[in-house]
Amino acid sequence: MIQIKNFYFNDFRECCSVIWDESGECVIVDPGCGTDSEKERLYGFIGEKGLNPVKILLTHGHFDHVLGLTDCSKKYGVPVYMHPADKEILKIDDFFTRTYGFRMPVIDVDTTDIADGDIIRFGNTEFEVIHTPGHTPGCVCYYDEKDRILLSGDTLFAGSIGRTDHPGGDYDRLMESIFSRLMCLDGDIAVIPGHGPKTSIADERTKNPFLQPFNLPEEGPEELPGNEQN
Repeated sequence: MIQIKNFYFNDFRECCSVIWDESGECVIVDPGCGTDSEKERLYGFIGEKGLNPVKILLTHGHFDHVLGLTDCSKKYGVPVYMHPADKEILKIDDFFTRTYGFRMPVIDVDTTDIADGDIIRFGNTEFEVIHTPGHTPGCVCYYDEKDRILLSGDTLFAGSIGRTDHPGGDYDRLMESIFSRLMCLDGDIAVIPGHGPKTSIADERTKNPFLQPFNLPEEGPEELPGNEQN
């Protein structure tokens, strides 16, 4: 069974997750630690728990999710997994950080390509890659069916959805991704977004104002996949 520690880093309160199981192996998801003190919090926790980092997983390439990527990958010497459609996003991250008044650390890492349906393994745990383009072209979610956990990155938030007004964003693709790939999951799946509080698939079906058209009456004219009562 997995355990999860969430850290909220940088001015954008980006959620970086350390996930491990009984094997002691762990993965680091979206290392957005931009300051020395944030890095010390992350590295200190991993050291105190005696965990063995084996992979870094990126939900997408936006700067607030990768501020600590180069430092983290060099410290642990582990591969970095990302959808290749977001390689161009990494290249323009420095432009966006300068618009917010700070400089982006150089991203000096090679990334391992992932695709929809891939299985990421560590210890006794498996994550399925779910490609959910829209917030960025290469956005992905990581789904652990056994432990009923979805890491949704910036695709789906509690009561909201990812923004689509940055380069590569596409509102129609985002909505298609959410409805066709996430809302069909079981309602009891816990969701850990890239920002903000945890939620569940059931709560987002029924409470998320962006998804209200999906909340059909029990005896409506048609039934969409995933609209079951959970």
